[in-house]
Amino acid sequence: MYRFLLTPRWWAINVFLLLSIPFCVFMGSWQLGRFEDRVDNHREAEAQVADAKKDKPRPLDDLLPVTKATSGKQATATGRYDTQLLVPGRTLDDKDGYYVLTLLRTGTGRALPVVRGWLPGEPDPAKAPAPPAGEVTVTGALQASETPGSNGVSARSGLPEGQTAAISAASLINLVPYDVYDAWVTLNRGDSGMRAVPASAPGGTGLDLKAFQNLGYTAEWFAFVGFVIFMWFRLFRREVELARDAELGLGPAADTADAADTADAADTADGDGVARQASGVSSPVQ
Repeated sequence: MYRFLLTPRWWAINVFLLLSIPFCVFMGSWQLGRFEDRVDNHREAEAQVADAKKDKPRPLDDLLPVTKATSGKQATATGRYDTQLLVPGRTLDDKDGYYVLTLLRTGTGRALPVVRGWLPGEPDPAKAPAPPAGEVTVTGALQASETPGSNGVSARSGLPEGQTAAISAASLINLVPYDVYDAWVTLNRGDSGMRAVPASAPGGTGLDLKAFQNLGYTAEWFAFVGFVIFMWFRLFRREVELARDAELGLGPAADTADAADTADAADTADGDGVARQASGVSSPVQ
């Protein structure tokens, strides 16, 4: 009954099964490892941000450009506050609000974007506290420029005057007539009664969409293992049933033979009838 397993067709099916299962397990394990690595990186990045608050502040230029190693580090800069902008669509503790962003003109000729704090509700320039006058020294966590459309940063355009969707040099350079640092700082303490904006982990180290894609791919590879095994058993069962039917004289082959016998019998019967009819008819009288 199981001799069909020795046919070339089933040799190919069995080889495919034996090769696909370990391959799918390997790929699923690799994707799971990628997800676990991202989880570990996320934890390390969060721990780095927490530990950076204890570090001694360093001059801004000593920490640039912003990398995963310098993101969240305490930076200090001196200058005068200039243009103030509002950043809408920012949440803090699950509450909607906006950032108050003020550009600090430094002695280098470039301006440093400084998030002085967060306020709830819709952006309102009248509610945003004015920046301190004169020369000030700010200290806060260094952050990389934001990328519109990622990590919850809005990519919309057409905002009212005095607002920006993303805190980045590429966005701000079009709003102010001077150069802007490709970085920004969030103050450790909110200015003028505003709530301080906590530093975030550097990009590419969080539980973002790519991390959950790895987790989804893991499930797909392991599900494919189950699918391959299921299909093999289904084909195997079908072949066994066909072999059993053949032994019992059932199935397509038997049906074909029965149909042929029936047709032969019908032909024979028809032939006999025609012969009898022919013998029973007399010739016409001439």
